Amino acid sequence: MDYLPIFLRLHSRPVAVVGGGAVALRKVGTLRAAGARVTVIAPELDPELSALVARAELRHIAAPFAPVHLGDAIAVIAATDDPGVNRAVSLAAQERGIPVNVVDDAELSTFIFPAIIDRSPILVAVGSAGHAPVLARRIRAQIEALLPARLGALARFMGERRPRVKQALAATARRRFWERIASGPVASRVFAGDPEGAERAYARELRSAQLTTAASAPGHPPLGEVFLIGAGPGDPDLLTVRAVQLLQQADVILYDRLVSPEVLERGRRDAERIFVGKTPGASGQQERIHALLLSHALAGKRVARLKGGDPFVFGRGGEELEVLAAHDIPCTIVPGVTAALGAAASAALPLTHRRLAHSVTFVNGHQDESDAGTDWRFFADARHTVVFYMGLGQLPAIAARLRAAGAGPDHPAAVIASATLAGERIVRGTLADIVSRVSRLEIVPPALLIIGNVAAFSADLSYELAAGPGAARVARVEAAAADAVVEAGALA
Repeated sequence: MDYLPIFLRLHSRPVAVVGGGAVALRKVGTLRAAGARVTVIAPELDPELSALVARAELRHIAAPFAPVHLGDAIAVIAATDDPGVNRAVSLAAQERGIPVNVVDDAELSTFIFPAIIDRSPILVAVGSAGHAPVLARRIRAQIEALLPARLGALARFMGERRPRVKQALAATARRRFWERIASGPVASRVFAGDPEGAERAYARELRSAQLTTAASAPGHPPLGEVFLIGAGPGDPDLLTVRAVQLLQQADVILYDRLVSPEVLERGRRDAERIFVGKTPGASGQQERIHALLLSHALAGKRVARLKGGDPFVFGRGGEELEVLAAHDIPCTIVPGVTAALGAAASAALPLTHRRLAHSVTFVNGHQDESDAGTDWRFFADARHTVVFYMGLGQLPAIAARLRAAGAGPDHPAAVIASATLAGERIVRGTLADIVSRVSRLEIVPPALLIIGNVAAFSADLSYELAAGPGAARVARVEAAAADAVVEAGALA
């Protein structure tokens, strides 16, 4: 270990910075964030440093460096572009036993600045002993992506309650208690910006811990929780940071058939994985999901309900939330990139466009003859984008209903299957031929149907929109594309 990683308290302590340019400005910002009293030694200053001096937030010695300028500093930073000055600063500091950092010169430094992740009062420092600062910053970015933005708030929440917990629980019970606070419902509520909910969860956890450790009590089940997580359209890189964080905490993961194996791999390695996908025509699976959520959460486990897309867009997340609320089980909801957005982005189809479409509707594709509430005339307007989820099996009926409602045969349509995944396939056509194209190419679910002008959009297409609903005309700039079928990554 080339350096001992320590955290130095600088609050109201004197620190000297030699140099007045952009590098010195960055170092001054870091030192001031730590509360140091900074003196800058330089004949001239960067304008931002000058402004700090004018506001008496910085002391300035307007002269070339001299050892006497170090005064009573407890640390020194040399940040000039003159190697001779930097060496003189290093020697003077070391002669006085003052820790010194020479920017970008580890040989002249007795300490170095790490790459810092600031979630005050939580701090994470990453160093490379000066060998690879770019790599250290990259590692910092990777770690930072996994740390909740409100991690510092959780640390303060726990610190404020330490005296109360010390009085309420024996030493042997406190560690387990704080482990649950740091990774259970209390943490989830703090990270969600819900202080009242965090306080309620904390009170319940404390009561549970007291009952469990009391000699006269039979024990009390710990508090479990559920995470309703949107898994996105399939590409694991489209998971939100919050989704990955909670998947790493879950003890149990309930997942459906729209969750890709790559997304499932982002969960904790030792988490129990339970497949709860539904089979067309089968009944009772949703009730089974409810029962599994309750049984595992009531046993004190953290349960991730992982849903393709977004939990509240055709995901029945609202029903699951109602069941959890009825049993007073804490629930954290993490939105996901819903399939329509993911598929449209992957296929480069804007769902709205200034010239082509000003509105968009998401529709459950499981339509039947009894569905009298659907306004098919509205859907038949090519200036309105309609995205049908789970509509591949109903594609002939959907096309027929749109035609009957006034959509023309040339009304653009696109089917996107396995969106964002390696096997993604995109088929474009019109209401007159989309059914035959999909059948000929043997497209299978999961797939989305997009109807409207935007379904024909392409960056190399020009559009001539005739008057009247459903009258979009698409002319490819290259004349050879009159019967184009676009498939991404599937057909040669």
